[in-house]
Amino acid sequence: MSARSNGVSVFVRTRPSVNFAQDLIEYLPDQKTINIHMKKDTRNVVNNQQSDWAFKMDGVLHNVSQSHVYDMTAKNVVLRALDGYNGTVMCYGQTGAGKTYTMTGATENYKQRGIIPRALQQIFRETEERSEQAFTVWISFLEIYNETLFDLLSTLPDADSRDSQMTIVDDGNGVRVKGLSIHLTNNEEEALNLLFEGETNRIIASHALNKNSSRSHCILTVYIESRSRTLSNAKYVTSKLNLVDLAGSERLGKTGSEGQVLREAMYINKSLSFLEQAIIALADHRRDHIPFRQSKLTYALKDSLGGNCNTVLVANIYEEAAQIEETLSTLRFATRMKCVQTEPAVNEHIDPVLQVKKLEMEIRQLKNELAIHDSLANRSLVSYDAMSDTQIADINFQVHRYLEGTTDEIEIVNIRQIQEVFAQFKVVLHQQEQEIEAKIRQKYTLIDRSDSAAIAAAVKAGHPVDMVGEVDGQGFGIGVAPSAAKHGGSSIISAKKAKMKKGKEMISPGRKDGLVSPGDGKEVEMGSLSKMYQLVSSTKDLESKEHDVHSIESHRSESACKDDHSRPNSPPPKSEAFEDFKSERGSEINRILKENKSILLEKRKKVKELMDIINYTKEEIDSTKQALLAKKQDRQLQGEYVNEEGETVIDEEEFDLIMKLKELKACYRSNYDELRNTKAEDQYCQRLVEQCRSRLLTEFESWYNESYLIPEEVQNALRDRGSIRPGMMPLNRVLALEEDEQERFERLHQELLSSSPGSISFYNAHMRTQQRKHYFRAMSQAQPQRKTARVIIPQVKNKPPSILLSS
Repeated sequence: MSARSNGVSVFVRTRPSVNFAQDLIEYLPDQKTINIHMKKDTRNVVNNQQSDWAFKMDGVLHNVSQSHVYDMTAKNVVLRALDGYNGTVMCYGQTGAGKTYTMTGATENYKQRGIIPRALQQIFRETEERSEQAFTVWISFLEIYNETLFDLLSTLPDADSRDSQMTIVDDGNGVRVKGLSIHLTNNEEEALNLLFEGETNRIIASHALNKNSSRSHCILTVYIESRSRTLSNAKYVTSKLNLVDLAGSERLGKTGSEGQVLREAMYINKSLSFLEQAIIALADHRRDHIPFRQSKLTYALKDSLGGNCNTVLVANIYEEAAQIEETLSTLRFATRMKCVQTEPAVNEHIDPVLQVKKLEMEIRQLKNELAIHDSLANRSLVSYDAMSDTQIADINFQVHRYLEGTTDEIEIVNIRQIQEVFAQFKVVLHQQEQEIEAKIRQKYTLIDRSDSAAIAAAVKAGHPVDMVGEVDGQGFGIGVAPSAAKHGGSSIISAKKAKMKKGKEMISPGRKDGLVSPGDGKEVEMGSLSKMYQLVSSTKDLESKEHDVHSIESHRSESACKDDHSRPNSPPPKSEAFEDFKSERGSEINRILKENKSILLEKRKKVKELMDIINYTKEEIDSTKQALLAKKQDRQLQGEYVNEEGETVIDEEEFDLIMKLKELKACYRSNYDELRNTKAEDQYCQRLVEQCRSRLLTEFESWYNESYLIPEEVQNALRDRGSIRPGMMPLNRVLALEEDEQERFERLHQELLSSSPGSISFYNAHMRTQQRKHYFRAMSQAQPQRKTARVIIPQVKNKPPSILLSS
């Protein structure tokens, strides 16, 4: 289930400043467009540099609250993540522009919390409201510091990645970080604890533009799994929500960084440059390769950048004139990001355990329905399990009797027996072929066809060598038979042909519309078997064999003439044809339909009788209750009699009424249960009648189209292409069938190469070489060389955040 392709949503958030550069930055009233006006350098005489730019985004967040920022940027992404779509919200911009404030917010004030705390709150509130689904939430927190991966939650007691080396892997189901700890969260509080724990472990430093500058990229990932509370539903959805706080780009001339901070700034600018290169490649649809693996950051965000994800970018900028160049660079990056296309889709999965249980339940229900059907059809108990050796041996015996002519039918009760009957026919055919080959080997001497000396010796002895056929350039030759041996090959073939003819006469009455009988298939097998040998025989044997071939061909032509029926010039009305169909081709289905209708009428009659009995019993129960109530009232008026044990003494008439009421209730319950079972059988019979009626009409339409509407040449062409009957296809499509381009190409190709068959092998080899060449080229582009990163141990940790205050 996939959604349409859409672009990355881009918003611009400005950092408020008292020194707003109103001459350089202009916000249009549509709250989506920013105009930048740069002053030209007047020191040069000629200056053709661009000085004015207009950037249109999805929204400009100028002097707005944290709540408004969240509603505009992340709220819909979080809601869609709960529905099974992956989501990403990331902040990009110059150092000190407010990225961490936008993502995490101020921890001193509840109203100033950022996107991440609000997203976690919305997730757990939505999970509580959606009571029909069961949600499971996990959280991980990754830090990329100087091209090295760190787990910000590794300090927790239950973390298992403190000593493991983390790597980014792409296993086909998306990018994941191997070795990163993932923590189960049950409520909003536990999730916020993980967030604050990770924020405590982040690397920060101080420079001229930012007192608490983040020195690393951080990705907080929320894994969501949603399952239906219905146990029979095996489908569930998963999603991944990435909340990314990127480190800010720095100009060393403005930040004044030195030492370790300088080195960190170099790694940050390098990774952001690689990120921009990946964005440029994604925006260019002509590019085949995207350099995701140039850095850890781009590789970790591979799914978020142009993948199966709803991505939102928040570009943070300054409003001051001193930072106008960095602001312009950030807006250019945001414009490129807006050109990136993503393809979000629901991540739907199937639980194999629940699916197996569901299928097992369906199998049990189907077996119960089959048992009901067998009981309604007055059939004995039929087993639908795998066949035993005894049953297979019994079917083998029936097949032999059928081929010998001692029986005219084989008992079939289920589909497994049909499959086993065909398997036994194959076994018998294989045995007969082996017997024929053994008899031929007894009467003739087999020589290798490639042995020219043996063939020359046979010709020298005065025995001609008759070429019958070749198989792949290899085969056997049948040598000289002894002079005393009597030739019996023709008698064997004649006996075999007579046996096949008998089988054909037994089977062909049930076949119509030109279907091939099993006898023809056996004759083809005999012909293919004869082509396997090279015979050394006399002229008399050749004449007898020729006579047998002519007799087989004449027999085929006669059977074809019998099966062919004359088609009228105009098709008859469907009403008349339907009556003919019910009496001939569809007689069996029509008979079953009538039987099911009669059973259905009996069930409905029985339902009516039971309803009358139940209504009468209900009236008797009501009248008995009234009489018993009147009797009780009379007893209370006259005074009740109590025995020594304190029990009320009633007369015989009241006792009879109580016993009668008990019997009536028991009769009512039994009749009601029987009515409910009978209604279930009535509904089942109704479904059978509808199925039989639908099957009868479908078979009639197919038969009518094949008999009167579809030309014979079209039917023959369709039978050659597949196993679907021509009458089952829509008539307008069958009559409009034409040769497509691929078929036309193959036909012309075969015609051109028919004069030189050797060129076919050359063509196939050439095609395989081209396919292999394209494959290796694609594989070489899909596997670029990986880069190894140096391990740098962080030394500076962030201060622990204070508790969020609600106001």
